[in-house]
Amino acid sequence: MGHQMTLQQLPQRIVSLVPSQTELLFDLGLEERIVGLTKFCIHPKEKVKQKTKIGGTKNFKLDVIDELQPDLIIGNKEENYPEGIAALQEKYPVWMSDIYTLEDSLQMITQLGELTGTEAKAEQIAQGIAAGFQKLQPVQPAIPTAYFIWRKPYMAVGSDNFIDHLLQRCGFRNVFADQPRYPEVSSDELRAAAPKLILLSSEPYPFQEKHFAEFQELCPNAVIKVVDGEMFSWYGSRLLQAPAYLQGIIEEVEQGIAN
Repeated sequence: MGHQMTLQQLPQRIVSLVPSQTELLFDLGLEERIVGLTKFCIHPKEKVKQKTKIGGTKNFKLDVIDELQPDLIIGNKEENYPEGIAALQEKYPVWMSDIYTLEDSLQMITQLGELTGTEAKAEQIAQGIAAGFQKLQPVQPAIPTAYFIWRKPYMAVGSDNFIDHLLQRCGFRNVFADQPRYPEVSSDELRAAAPKLILLSSEPYPFQEKHFAEFQELCPNAVIKVVDGEMFSWYGSRLLQAPAYLQGIIEEVEQGIAN
């Protein structure tokens, strides 16, 4: 992002502004050095309860962060907001990730290992993720797919984001890949796109099976599934669990479409 950051020593007071990277920091063994995180940082469940909450990913409580006196803040270009990051950069070392692909995620993990002196653990996590995804068997031929993250208005996944990348790796061809990152989609646009598969994410909107009917009415021939949004959008150490989960979704979808 054009910023340089210098650390004089290994950070001892870390604030994380991104849920998936928070979980990674804990998995790197940095529990004692994490002093603050957002209200959306929910994993690991028992450990995050002990940490100070600094607001949301897009509305930091700057006074709370000042009280914590961090010597490293970790954020992400998409998940955080420019004004808040700029304000923090005036006072503290702020390290930002910018994630579009699995390769970006692996680089982020190894770089955080270097920043925090946990290189060996970071490399172990990165290698485990890479090995898992090498075994992933995508659907062939690719299935036209729509992935929804919001309702009223409908918002889908477009191009240039991590979810779209994982959809491609699964063999799910994103029917809205020609649109910006998270487009609003009308009922007519969904009908015209004619996906054979509609995936409803569990986050940020908590889609459930009760929402199937409205999508089935628009696309009567589509297979509809609720999926774990964390497995498609969290780009930290949770990716260790993702290949097995995604392979299960692929197999269920293949069976559903075959039937």
